[in-house]
Amino acid sequence: MKAKIIIVLVLLVLLVVLLLQNQEVVTYRVYFWTVSLSQGVLVPAVALAGLVLGFMLGTLGRRRGPRRAPPAPGSGGGPGGTAP
Repeated sequence: MKAKIIIVLVLLVLLVVLLLQNQEVVTYRVYFWTVSLSQGVLVPAVALAGLVLGFMLGTLGRRRGPRRAPPAPGSGGGPGGTAP
């Protein structure tokens, strides 16, 4: 348990250092949309958006499950089949 606390504290300190060192304002442009904000806000926001998108795509792939083949003709699974 103590190791987890130390790891979390180290990661929080690194995050604070990252935010404090990236105070420069940058302008982000996509076609007609322009946003000016601090790099310290932009970097975690983009990382979070990537994390959420990756999670959503990963769960979408798991929910579909394996596809089943249609029943073969004559197996009793549909019209024209021989049911017992």
